[in-house]
Amino acid sequence: MSARPTGAAASATAASAAPASAGSGAGPPSSLRRLRQACRQIFGIPDYERYLEHCATHHPGEKPLSKSEFFASAIDRKYGKSGPRCC
Repeated sequence: MSARPTGAAASATAASAAPASAGSGAGPPSSLRRLRQACRQIFGIPDYERYLEHCATHHPGEKPLSKSEFFASAIDRKYGKSGPRCC
């Protein structure tokens, strides 16, 4: 049976086992973020982060909608009378 490290040795072992992006604080890795965006597009879920990126790129002088306004607008577009309908 092997001995478990204690004190500083345990901290060093735990730090070396952690993923490199774990402490960056920059959000999920880009591949995970792309996967999340793809799933949202497939299932028709509005993506607020993507909307903010679009606004910053294409409409830099305009104030973007708040998160609640964005989702309310998305629901209205999807289920409102002027939205896409099959019948």
